[in-house]
Parts: sequence; C-alpha cells; structure tokens
Amino acid sequence: MTTACPKWGFMLQLPSFTLTDHLGAARAFPSGRPSLLAFVKEDCPTCDLSLPLVQVAHEVFGEAVDVLVIGQEAEGNAVLVERHALTAPMLDDSALQVSYAYDLDTVPTLIFAGPDGDERRRFIGFGAGDWKALFAELAGIAGVGTPAFNWDDYPESLPGCGSRSVEPGIAERLAAEAEGSPLRARRIDVGTGDDLHEFLFDQGLTDGLPVVPPTPERVMRMLEGTGRDAQDLVAVIPPNMAPATVEKVAINAVMAGCRPEYLPVVITAVEACVSEEFNAHGVWATTMGAAPAVVVNGPIRHHIGMNMRLGALGQGNRANASIGRALRLVMRNVGGAKPGGTERSTLGTPMKYTLSFAEWEERSPWEPMHVEKGFEPDDSVVTVFPATSGPQLMVDQTARTARALTGSLGLTMAAVGHPRTPTGHVLFVVCPEHADTIWRDRWSKKQVREYILEVTNMPLRDRLATPDAGGIEPSQFGSAGPTEEQLSKMYSKFQGPEFIHMVVAGSEAGKFSAVLGGWASAPVSRKIENIP
Repeated sequence: MTTACPKWGFMLQLPSFTLTDHLGAARAFPSGRPSLLAFVKEDCPTCDLSLPLVQVAHEVFGEAVDVLVIGQEAEGNAVLVERHALTAPMLDDSALQVSYAYDLDTVPTLIFAGPDGDERRRFIGFGAGDWKALFAELAGIAGVGTPAFNWDDYPESLPGCGSRSVEPGIAERLAAEAEGSPLRARRIDVGTGDDLHEFLFDQGLTDGLPVVPPTPERVMRMLEGTGRDAQDLVAVIPPNMAPATVEKVAINAVMAGCRPEYLPVVITAVEACVSEEFNAHGVWATTMGAAPAVVVNGPIRHHIGMNMRLGALGQGNRANASIGRALRLVMRNVGGAKPGGTERSTLGTPMKYTLSFAEWEERSPWEPMHVEKGFEPDDSVVTVFPATSGPQLMVDQTARTARALTGSLGLTMAAVGHPRTPTGHVLFVVCPEHADTIWRDRWSKKQVREYILEVTNMPLRDRLATPDAGGIEPSQFGSAGPTEEQLSKMYSKFQGPEFIHMVVAGSEAGKFSAVLGGWASAPVSRKIENIP
C-alpha cells in the first residue's frame, strides 16, 4: 500500500526512465517492484559515505527491491563501482536528463518508490536516522532482518554536494532539451569535424565578424533577461516580412555577444525599427546607406553598464557594442536584409555593424531626450535613429559664448549630406565641455535649435545647382525656374527645430561634439517593458 509523500504531503508519481547499467544491460523504472534510487557522483565525499550502505541494501533486500545507483559521470561511475566493489547496478546518467527530470539540487539523493513509481520516501545528503528508517521499511517489505551496523562510526548527518544537473551551462542545456522547453527554433547539427565558426560564416549568418554560437543553453540563459514568453511575437521584420519571436531575437542577441540583461533593450529596439515612422525596409534598401543608431535613456543605462562617457560612440563597451550588433543581426538573419540582396548601400558604413550608446543625463544641463519626447524621467527608453552619415566630428576649442559655439556647430551641420541641400533629421551629440559653454549663457535646447536654424539659413539662389557644384535643381520650380522672389527666399538646412535631436555624451575632456545625418524616415522612441 502506498503512503503520502512526506515532502509534498501527497503521493508523487516519479518520472519513468530507462538507462544502461555498468554491465551494458538496460534498466527500466518503474519495474513493477519497489525501487531504491540513489543519485550520486564520483567527487562527492557524502556519496562515498553512502554507497557502502546502498550496496548493503542491494545485498540484503535485492530479492524484493530493485536497488539502482544512478551515476552522473561516465568515467566517475566506473571509479565508484571499483572503489566500493559495487554489485548494485550502476546506471549511466552522464547525459543528466534523469537527474534534471527529478529536479535534483544535491547528491546523494535517495528515493524509495513503490512498484508503480510512486514516491514513498526521499532524503538528501547523509542522515543516520534516515538510513535506519529506510532499512526498517525495506526489511519489512523483504521479510528479513535489519542489517546490523555500528552507527557510532557514522556522523549524525552530513550535507551533500551540488548535482551536476544544476551546474552553470549544464542546467540551461538540460532545460533547452527537456520536454516543454520554450525553444522552438530549428536546430542545426554541425559535424564533429567541422569548425563551428566557419560553419556559421558559410551559412551567411554573420555580419563578417565571428559570432557567438547560439547553443540551446546560451539561448535559454539569454531568455532569462526578459519576462516575456519565448514564443511571443516581437515584430514582423522586413524585407522578408518574417516573424521575429522573443526566442529568435534572443538567438541573435547571443550571436552578437549580449548579456541576458541587454535583451529587453534589443527587443524594444527591434519593435521601434519596424514602426511605420522608422520604415526599416527603406532604411536597409536605400543606396544612401542608412543604419539604426540606438540611443538609450533612463535607469537601465546604469543597470546594464552602458557607456555614455569617454568613447561612448566607439569601441570598448560590451553593452554598447553588442546591443547595436544584435539589432542588425535580427534584421539580417530574420528579416533578410543582406548586402547584395535587399541591402543596397552604395558604400556602406561602419554603423552597419553597430552603433549604440547611452545619453549622459546626469551631466547634461538640459532635460534628457526621452523626457523631451514625453516619457517620464524614470522610464527606460530606446530611440532608434536612421543614420546615414557620421558621426561627423565638430571641433570648436575657442568659442567662449553660447552664440559663438552654437554658430560653429550649426555651420558644421550645414554640410551634412550636401552643403546646398536641406536635410531631414539629425542626431546632435553634444560633448560635456561644449554643453558647459552653452549653459554658461543659460541657453535652452530651444535656443540652440533656433540659432542653428538661423545660421544655416541660405537664400534659394545659393542652394541651386550650378555648373561648378550640384544642389537643388532649378527645374523643380517649373520650366522657367524659380522667380526672383523665390530666389531671395531664405531656406534653412532643417525644416524645423524638431528635426534636431540633442543628447549629451562623451568625455569631460575635449571640445569635440558630433552630428549624425538622418535619412528620409523619422527616429522612433519606445519605452522598455518586461525588465525582470
């Protein structure tokens, strides 16, 4: 008759399994007889202490009870058999799938089960009282006496060791392989003689640089970075209009070198890119060569360690480098935006690899970009900017007033794309020293933008194409060309102040700001959700 499981308070049906023992025979559980399962590993002293008792149980009660030792290491199992002269079957669970199915944290774990696999008793580590009670129960079932032991030679209790099934890397692999795994992506088998990195290159899955192989355990670990279900649809990615689930984004985040805590940023950047305003299809397909620059605002900047200071737009910071790269790999590997296909950039740009950075909000005299766009200061926000040029360095080391410095920076912006033609959006990255100079005169962002519009004003006559240099074609104004009134009309480089997006970033030493030219579409900002 079965009894209630003392650990859970109800009868627990244990997972069934079949493993091979050390003699090559297949052993199935449950077998229709009561069973004693002993999970062990070779380098655990408490397992060594317990195994002689397991062997005695096999010798004394084996006619009535199956005594199965389940070892977690193939070589270690053989060592234990020899060390303890075991005749009890040593089952090979070096794949650890049974240990995982039994949710082990610690070995040794001893489980006594009924004929149908219902758990009746379990204890972990070593406890003299547990063994005495177990032997008494087994003796009653077998109809024999209890083995005599000098229990004074044993400790009252001894903790066990960590199960191999919960070791870092192994636990994620087992979760990925288990029934009910959240992973659904197609798995590719790579030959044992193949170079994995070369294989990924040959499959066209990289951006030209090596990527981190997206093994199931790495993807499982990446998914821990978000509270969303792995099969949630993040976006439909152009140009192939392919569905990108959280899992697929996570796969590409692994390949890019992201840590799990970066995943919410990458997911939000993907969502922003596929918005109608951003027009990802056009960004990738334009021969002009656009790429999304990612700007991060809010508390998550510090949580994931993004760089917003010295070298913020350059190399050296894992979060900055891998977030932008992950976004591009999603667009490439899921959406199909590959050079020579839909990706038609004439020259390309290093920004096609990555460009992601955080605004140094604490160093800015102005409200940060995400607050300007209507978000709360404590919101974590991603802005994707369709960048076509830059970062173009803007140098002024002599200006001492807001007017003089803003004038210099505005004149540099006047050349973005082409000196004579108006442009769309620009991302204006102000270094701290330049921000200090402007703020000494208490100029607001509004004043900065308005003065940039003023200094980039130019009459239409000076923007027209000439035999010496291109520009606006006169034919745009009809066959007769523009009127004298039109020729005298002033046109700024920018359609309005809202087309100049300002952030503060960079080292506190150096009067060097930057501007990134935009494409025909607009930047898009999204609040980051599902941060664990």
